[in-house]
Amino acid sequence: MSKTKLEIEGERIKLRKLKLSDASDIYKNLQDREMVKWTLNIPWPYKRKDAIKFIRKTHYEMKKKSGYTFGIVLKEINKVIGVVSLIHINQKDKNAELGYWLGKKYWGKGLMTEAVKLMLKFAFEKLKLHRVYAGVFEENIASRRVLEKTGFKLEGVMRECRYKYNQWHNELRFSILKQEYNQ
Repeated sequence: MSKTKLEIEGERIKLRKLKLSDASDIYKNLQDREMVKWTLNIPWPYKRKDAIKFIRKTHYEMKKKSGYTFGIVLKEINKVIGVVSLIHINQKDKNAELGYWLGKKYWGKGLMTEAVKLMLKFAFEKLKLHRVYAGVFEENIASRRVLEKTGFKLEGVMRECRYKYNQWHNELRFSILKQEYNQ
């Protein structure tokens, strides 16, 4: 990780602080309703102004050290193809919530697994957290697999706690502890 700018290098991707110029890439990737249906907090329809507002919010959270959101940049095209975040950082209890999404045309290539591994390295080694947790819709098998492949354990089911597209959804809660994390 570079000391001058917040950037984390992976094999095929890099994670970096979002720039306002990334709004177009974010907006384009969030135009697929099927992709957005799996997210807990992304509105539909997603507008370009939503991307700008989101990027500004991430800058504010990073400044306050209450959250770290990185663009997932595919090295071969040098474009933001998704986002990975640590939010709700609790310094006292040393834990944070992991959130992520990836543009649909990049699904199934192991890119999100790589991004989550890089974010866990940042969480446990740089931020010195003890625990990272994540929530996913029960129906989102691919997202569950990402968490399982990166060492997360299922903690439980929050029954019908999310309302999206006129129906109730169960949310599965996963977590990983520092001692379970394998670099």
